[in-house]
Amino acid sequence: MADQQPIIIKKIKKGGHESHGGVWKLAYADFVTAMMAFFLLMWLLGTTTEPERRGIAEYFQDPFKASAEERGADIGDRTSIIQAGGADLTSQDQGQVDKGLTPEEKEMTAEEIEQKAEEIEREKLENLKEKIQNKIDTTPELTEFKDQIKLEITSEGLRVLIVDAQNRPMYKLASAEPEPQIKLLLRALAPAINELPNKVSINGHTDARPFPPNQKKYTNWELSSDRANAARYELNQGGLAEEKVLRVIGLSSSVHYSATTEPLDPINRRISIIVMNKKTEQEILQTEGGDPNTQGTPPEAESTSPSTDETAPPQQTEPK
Repeated sequence: MADQQPIIIKKIKKGGHESHGGVWKLAYADFVTAMMAFFLLMWLLGTTTEPERRGIAEYFQDPFKASAEERGADIGDRTSIIQAGGADLTSQDQGQVDKGLTPEEKEMTAEEIEQKAEEIEREKLENLKEKIQNKIDTTPELTEFKDQIKLEITSEGLRVLIVDAQNRPMYKLASAEPEPQIKLLLRALAPAINELPNKVSINGHTDARPFPPNQKKYTNWELSSDRANAARYELNQGGLAEEKVLRVIGLSSSVHYSATTEPLDPINRRISIIVMNKKTEQEILQTEGGDPNTQGTPPEAESTSPSTDETAPPQQTEPK
């Protein structure tokens, strides 16, 4: 029995798989996250507009900067990351504040509207004055008469005065027939005056030298009226629309050139062409019984002369 060797029995135990530690779960989570991001991107592309997509893209590029060039509806329109109260410390401007209507957009009263219209009209008359003056200065045929032409803005509008000179009269002696140079002057001014829609008043003046008694009872009143009417005719021939002439008046020697002018001074013999503003035009229409709001044929030109012929009356025996 001593020589008997022991019997050794080996039992091999089959062990299970070793634990993987859950690494596969992380990989699967990454895959699901990527798919969710992909579908979110597809959803955004299908439901947003181009400005919104630009705003979102800019936000991810620089979250602290607002889109100043192209603004979307939500993120693209924001000037800060969080829309909350208080000032935006990252913004250099005054912020998006609704200040209401600007002064230009505020409702104006009737008086302010009228005042604004008068300012605009006055500016147009000032421009017309400059244009006429420039035409006189640059036209050789008119430059020699520049001392006889006076331009002035008055309460009635733009007044163009053409005065007589001692050695250069506007009309023939004791007649309403204009001298050739005055015809040239009036016809040259007509196109510029016609540019504005404003009505025109033409006034004739004489000095205080009276006519001697005559059978036709022709006086300075008739002479001043006929001279104003002759000026109207030359303006119409030069291009002034006939319907723009509101009235033609002869004032004789009742209104001197100035308060200090002598009654017999040649400068009293003059023609006054007034490009009237709307206020003066309405006052005349209301005074004469017309309706300033009525559109159509304007009132006929007024004249104190008994004759409305475009030709001048026969020359008289006394110089005026």
